[in-house]
This record gives sequence, C-alpha cells and structure tokens, in this order.
Amino acid sequence: MIFVASRLTAWLDRLRGPADAGLPVGLGRSGRGRAERQSALLAGIDKTLVWVALSLILWGLVMVYSASVAMPDNPRFAKYSHGYFLARHLMWLGLAFASALLVFQVPVAMWQKYAVRLFLFSLLLLLLVLLPSVGKVVYGARRWISLGPLSFQPSELAKLAVLVYAADYMVRKMDVKERFLRHVMPMAAAVMLVGVFLLAEPDMGAFLVIAVIAMGILFLGGVNARMFFLIAALLVVVFALIIASSEWRRERIFAYLDPWSEKNALAKGYQLTHSLIAIGRGEIFGVGLGGSVEKLHWLPEAHTDFLLAVIGEEFGLVGVLSVIGLFFWLTRRILHIGRQSIALERVFAGLVAQGVGIWLGFQAFINIGVNLGALPTKGLTLPLMSYGGSAILINLIALALVLRIDHENRQLMQGGRL
Repeated sequence: MIFVASRLTAWLDRLRGPADAGLPVGLGRSGRGRAERQSALLAGIDKTLVWVALSLILWGLVMVYSASVAMPDNPRFAKYSHGYFLARHLMWLGLAFASALLVFQVPVAMWQKYAVRLFLFSLLLLLLVLLPSVGKVVYGARRWISLGPLSFQPSELAKLAVLVYAADYMVRKMDVKERFLRHVMPMAAAVMLVGVFLLAEPDMGAFLVIAVIAMGILFLGGVNARMFFLIAALLVVVFALIIASSEWRRERIFAYLDPWSEKNALAKGYQLTHSLIAIGRGEIFGVGLGGSVEKLHWLPEAHTDFLLAVIGEEFGLVGVLSVIGLFFWLTRRILHIGRQSIALERVFAGLVAQGVGIWLGFQAFINIGVNLGALPTKGLTLPLMSYGGSAILINLIALALVLRIDHENRQLMQGGRL
C-alpha cells in the first residue's frame, strides 16, 4: 500500500507541476496544451476525497486477501487457489477504475437526460435475473447474471439508477411537490416496483438501501415534513409486514436479540456470535495482520459481509474506529459537495451527490452495525472494501459522478462555463 501510494503521489506531482516544467524542448503546442489541460483537470478535483476513497479501497484489498487466503482449505473451495479471490477482486477493481475514468468525462447534464432510460434498463435487468435461464442461484438467492468469467448483480446498478431517476424526478416535479397524489405516489410506485423484483430474488438488504436513498432525495428535494413522515411510516409498516410474513426473516430477528442462546448460537445467530468473538479477540490493537483465527472457516462470508469483523480481530478497536472515521469523513464531504451544487442552483447535481452520500453512508452504517451486533444480520457488503465485483464497480462509478459534480462546481465558481 505504501509503495502504491508513493507511486501515485509522484504521478500526481508530475501532473500538478507547471505546464512547462520538465517538458521536452520539441514538445510543441499540442503537447503543451495537453499538459496544461491535465494540470487544470487535476486542480479541478477534490484530491482529499480521492485519497480517502483510495485508502478504503487499498485497505479493503489487503483485507479481502487476508480474509480469503485460507478458504481453499475448505473442501467446498478446494478447487480455488489461495489467491483466487484476490485475483478476482483485482480484476473487478481494474474494470471499476477504468469505468470511473470514463464516467468522469461525462457531463452531469447527460445523466439527467438519460435518467429515465437508465432506470428502465435497471428494471429490465432485475426482471431478467429472475428468469431461470439467465439468473444465477447462490445460497438459494437468484441475484446474479453470468457474464463469462464474471457475475453481475443488477441490484447494485438499481441503487444508482433509482438515485439518478429520483433526483431527475424531483427536478421535473418541483411545481407539484406539495401534492401527494401527483408528486409522491408515482415515485413511490416506481420504488415499490423495484422492491417487488428485489424481494423476488430475494434481496431485502438492497431494497432497504434503495428505499432509504429515495426517501432521502424526497426529503432533500423539498417534500414537506408531514408528507415525509407519512411515507416513512408506510415504509416501516411495509418492512414489518415483509418480516412478519417470512419465517426465516423472523428467525433472524429473534436470533439477533439473543444470539448466544443454545437454539441460536449454532443456527441463525452463528455468524453474529463468531463476528463478536472476532472483534472481542482484537481488543484495542488487534492480533496483527493475517493473525485472525475466525477467518479460518469459523466466520462465514468473512471476505464479504463480515469483513469488518476480520478488521476488528486483526487491527482491534483502533482499526474499527479508523474505518468508521474514514466513512464518516467521506459521507460528510460528499454531502457538502451536494449542498454546494444546490447553492449554485444545480439542483439535479446536488441531489445526486447527496444521494450518493446517503447511499454509501447508510450502507456502511448497516454493515458496521451488523458486524458489531447492534443491528440484525443483513446481507450488505461494506462499500469500497468488501469482496464483490458489482458493488465495487458501481461504488466507484458513483464516486466518479460525485467528483464530476465537484469538478463542474469548481469550474462555475472560477467563472467558467459548462
């Protein structure tokens, strides 16, 4: 990590330097112009935000390897090499970084123009994944579409699509935002349609995140408090009914309330008890990188949903607090970029940025709460850190979109034009 950071710092310093510094004598106007554009581009992005996100990604990369290196010792993963999950994580990271660079080149206005089409495309993928001939079943859930050696999870794209669609919808319906039937109901119907597809997979965790994103954008878009709390109450009732109508979901809730009981410790509370054991073993400073015992086939999904438990065991309370601090800063900074956009009268861009902040912050909050036993067990990864190709890809695309919004904000504040 230190080597990669030093190399990136050197590269950034070269780009940040004056256009004439270190240029060959015969570079010419075109080369000089490219250097000037690169320098101006770098000056127009939030470098601290980039470094915080990169720190989480690189730390996650190390921890994914640490948490998965012993998995081939399990007969179920015997055909995999010790570096299998690391190699796939690196492959997805390469694809994600390339996609993020492309997304950064796209003006925010284009996202608004194609928001509805992106939403419809995500609905199509959510429908296709339910088809037995298309969707791939893992642990009883049909959530993935196979793309050769890779598998894509449409619910991750749906988070971004709903976010962009909700922001565009709020901008288009500004004049009727106080009218429930004309404004809120169509948006609620769209979210519920997504929810029907997600619950059919089933993927209640993704539906919860999408519902919170939509609610956040409605609130930030100016829906009055009475209407907002009415919708929130309806959502609570919907989720309560979903839990009440599903026996295995009820068992998860009760196991969370008493994970150490004889009935739950080896059943629905198994993951939670071993997550707590891992975090307890870490104490203040941890047992050291690679020293986790719980990842040795005791803690299921140690490299995905319960990566924080391995961080807690190997880096202790210091490591867990560092992760929380980084996500808190990241969320706060993204929300600030959104407020800045709205202050510049760029409402769509501002709502999108704030939606991304709500998304990453809320999902990190849920994952951390689950790992610490403060919330019921739910299958949500830790953004930017956990193993999961589709999630990493969409997370970096969302961050690239935020950086683009910040870049355009800076252009406007410097007297430029979009």
